[in-house]
Amino acid sequence: MSARILIAVTHLLGIGHLVRARQLARALAGAGYEVTLASGGMPDGKAAAGYRFVQLPPVRTEGTDFRNLLDEHGHTATPERLAARREKLAALAQELSPDIVITEHFPFGRRQLAGEFLGLIEAARGANPRALILSSIRDVLVAPQRPERLAEAAERVSTLFDAVLVHGDPRVLPLEASWPVTSEIAGKLVYTGYLAEPPALPVGAAGSPGTILVSGGGSAAALPLFEMALAAAQLLLQHPFHLLIGQGVAEGDFDGLRQLAPSNAAVERARPDFAALLATCALSISQAGYNTALDLLQTGRPALLVPFDAGNETEQGLRATALERAGLARIVRLAEGPQALATAIEAMLVQDSPPAARVDLDGAAGTVAAIARLLASRP
Repeated sequence: MSARILIAVTHLLGIGHLVRARQLARALAGAGYEVTLASGGMPDGKAAAGYRFVQLPPVRTEGTDFRNLLDEHGHTATPERLAARREKLAALAQELSPDIVITEHFPFGRRQLAGEFLGLIEAARGANPRALILSSIRDVLVAPQRPERLAEAAERVSTLFDAVLVHGDPRVLPLEASWPVTSEIAGKLVYTGYLAEPPALPVGAAGSPGTILVSGGGSAAALPLFEMALAAAQLLLQHPFHLLIGQGVAEGDFDGLRQLAPSNAAVERARPDFAALLATCALSISQAGYNTALDLLQTGRPALLVPFDAGNETEQGLRATALERAGLARIVRLAEGPQALATAIEAMLVQDSPPAARVDLDGAAGTVAAIARLLASRP
């Protein structure tokens, strides 16, 4: 019988954490493991492919206020809802008796949900004392400013976790660039490479060559980027712009963007052929989220990054800086304004193609191999 793996994830603002967890689930299921993915964020409407998907009573946040959890209707998540989540996760662990439990982002984040993650680990170890407990994290973390919280995370890694899967490439961006890697943590880090989706082949003439493609992921956090891009388009009427607006942007804001658009800018909702559009554009303008960065690296298109930095967020800024340092992108900050963006666009459109990226994008295979090694070395 194949090993049973239980992955727990809760995305609160965008959908990046869930996208990465789904990629992880597909890769492990494809390798023959029995995989269950439990999600505690808002449903994304996608079907599971080869693995079991369990939806917990969802919670989310408003903007970058991660301390106050809301339900799907925007009301404060009640103690009863949070208790139901904990109970459902623990019951799932007891039912599955997993060989491996993977907590996405915890204990490096999701501190407000620590009770349910700790309860999951306790239930899993109770059902199967030999269960491996792994943390799955992206290349960049947001370190808390309070030393006691850093110490708490290090102590949890040391006492509860067998390994930490880092879905990144240390040659581009080592974890210590964003998080103090103590001795307790260092010995448990396993770099897998970036968890990139298999590259999509362009379908016909998906996009118009010469188009400036502006995208912002699935959350409303990209609204300032879209407004800035439309103002830059007004300054560059000779260039066609194509804005793809994620479903997280409210309908009223979406209508407002369409009204702001000059004649050279098309504004529509995000499309399933985004990868093909990206592969044929002249220039990409986007934020610097994990999945967006991987899309850019896979296509090799010239890229301008406008990292999300509201609420003291540093993740995208660190990633964008690393990509710029490697010659793979250029940064423009929101605070610099539309004129700076327009100037950067014109400069990027006449420069030579960027060098080929030397980044490990085979994180799916790297994760499968790491899991096999960890299982083989299990006491």
